[in-house]
Amino acid sequence: MTARILAVDDIAANLRLLEAKLQAEYYEVLLASSGPEALTVAFTQMPDVILLDVMMPGMDGYEVCRALKADARTQHIPVVMVTALTDSTERVRGLDAGADDFLSKPVDDATLFARLRALLRVKQVQDAWRLRSETARDLGIESQPDPLMSVAGARALVMGDRPDEVQAVREALEADAVVVTTVSSIDEAQRELARGEHDLALLALPEDAMDVLRLASRLRAQNATRDLPLLLLADPAQKMQVLRGFDLGANDHAFRPLDPNELRARARNQIRRRRYQERLRLELDRSLEMAVTDQLTGLRNRRYVRRHLDGLLRTEEAAVLIVDIDKFKLINDTHGHNIGDAALRDVAERLKIQLRAADVVARYGGEEFLAVLTGAPAGYALAVADRLREAIASEPVLTGNLTVPITVSIGVAVGGPGITSERLIGMADEALYRAKRDGRNRAYLADPALDKSAV
Repeated sequence: MTARILAVDDIAANLRLLEAKLQAEYYEVLLASSGPEALTVAFTQMPDVILLDVMMPGMDGYEVCRALKADARTQHIPVVMVTALTDSTERVRGLDAGADDFLSKPVDDATLFARLRALLRVKQVQDAWRLRSETARDLGIESQPDPLMSVAGARALVMGDRPDEVQAVREALEADAVVVTTVSSIDEAQRELARGEHDLALLALPEDAMDVLRLASRLRAQNATRDLPLLLLADPAQKMQVLRGFDLGANDHAFRPLDPNELRARARNQIRRRRYQERLRLELDRSLEMAVTDQLTGLRNRRYVRRHLDGLLRTEEAAVLIVDIDKFKLINDTHGHNIGDAALRDVAERLKIQLRAADVVARYGGEEFLAVLTGAPAGYALAVADRLREAIASEPVLTGNLTVPITVSIGVAVGGPGITSERLIGMADEALYRAKRDGRNRAYLADPALDKSAV
């Protein structure tokens, strides 16, 4: 997995050693020897991960990390602090500043590269979501606000076979108002997590960690838990199992004896990242929804309904109803476009109410709507059209103090595999033309003998 890594250290020898190690693993390496230089490189070169020395003169690593996390351009770049400090208070300080992890000097190669692989894997996913979100914003879809810094109400699952440890973890998380579920077995953990309701899973490694690591791998393979943050709790002697866990999909770890403040800081960071990724996913869902939705009526749009009809006609029979509001131009000219828009929304709502859940109704253009009825024979389709016509004619549109009578004309056509959507819509349009010619407020079934597109 290649990537661009920014290494920051005020000691040149440390930088060159780190550069050599990273290049040997085929990473592209950027270097900075001070806090201000690190910020300049980060803002201009946009690295994938930043390895940041803590103890630097002038602007230390904590200040640099806070500056990176405060800037929209760099706030989602993973930061690993490299330090000779071993005090848990310093780790908590760094985690609260936004760091993803700490590496102790001298840096252990296996730990370094395992952490880089894990962080890059997460960043690649988030970069993909973020790109889609930016595309949606370019299309005019407003972005949702950033997730709250508070993690209150988040749901975490804790799995472990040491009751005292599980209780201590519960108490630490509940201090941040996290809702905690505890389980003691892998089967229980799988059942709970499969519901897709949790924001974080903390898995305690027993002496034989093999089964728990298999669980981590399975969680990554399942849709409901693929992006769920996993935090491993382990003994310092289980370092190799933890590194293996990173390769299998774990996101973070904490070594025993567990420091409650460090555990809370790590949990908060993972939950916030999870919420950010969920926000990006929801934005993508919204953008896809808006891409196939008519903004005025909330119905599907022309593009969607045509593709839907094309798909149906490959395998089964379908009916097409073209619904046109009678004398709609007169409504706009007499009462204004706001009243015309209100009429369109009212008609759209009545059409939705009258159709089955399996049917699709769309705004086809202007004052025209198109409904596609799955598996509908001609007699049924014409009966539905008459029902729609009556439902709209039976009550006027009421907007403010204004009452506007509305009627529609409907053309109906039925076809199955072997007919194109264009031809079927053309037949319905011909029937609609006859309905309007004969006085409007009518529903006519297409006559195949009058199909001008037939060969």
